[in-house]
Amino acid sequence: MADALSIGVNLEAFSQAINAIQALRSSVSRVFDCLKDGMRNKETLEGREKAFIAHFQDKTPLYSQLLQAYKWSNKLQYHAGLASGLLNQQSLKRSANQMGVSAKRRPKAQPTTLVLPPQYVDDVISRIDRMFPEMSIQLSRPNGTSAMLLVTLGKVLKVIVVMRSLFIDRTIVKGYSENVYTEDGKLDIWSKSNYQVFQKVTDHATTALLHYQLPQMPDVVVRSFMTWLRSYIKLFQAPCQRCGKFLQDGLPPTWRDFRTLEAFHDTCRQ
Repeated sequence: MADALSIGVNLEAFSQAINAIQALRSSVSRVFDCLKDGMRNKETLEGREKAFIAHFQDKTPLYSQLLQAYKWSNKLQYHAGLASGLLNQQSLKRSANQMGVSAKRRPKAQPTTLVLPPQYVDDVISRIDRMFPEMSIQLSRPNGTSAMLLVTLGKVLKVIVVMRSLFIDRTIVKGYSENVYTEDGKLDIWSKSNYQVFQKVTDHATTALLHYQLPQMPDVVVRSFMTWLRSYIKLFQAPCQRCGKFLQDGLPPTWRDFRTLEAFHDTCRQ
């Protein structure tokens, strides 16, 4: 235990740090005394100013001491964290040894994420695809069991949907004419759209994923999200339900209400 705590911990360094902090406090006190009293015994204003500046610079090396104290403070925090971590590790080891066999018999925590068979995921996506004639969904599994969707909504936009079982991890929205593939022919799940309007829709889609949360019924979540996404079929045709305009700052209404699916400009929805 003593060997572990001795790693990087230097008692002399602690002592120097404490002395530096005390010296800093003393210097700060002298600074405020100088600022309050000035140099009263000098005859002229110019002489008082020069003497005050010289006294301040020579007697109170404030910046250097502040910097030194900051460095020592960081070292102290690092060593304190190291010591605390080592103490916690030793405490955990002692607790595990004391518990003995009972600790080995403790049941493991069960994961909260539902792992569904790929065929079930395929069936859910297929049913959703048939629900919306304006929307086509292509499913692929380039990395094994995790599915990736390419959703094409009319001739308006395309959406890359990254799945984990039947849970949506992330989405990327791009224009209908934009390239959605990498050079090796895989779906590009990292590059954002070149157009601000689809970047906005991507941000709103991420917000929608946080809104439609029902971990025990992931199929309902996917269906609700796709229903919300389908409302963008009139992205460039629907006016804002608040201001009545089609464009604001050069952009159409990019927000869709999660409940009513009505169109709003990003600033009008507030």
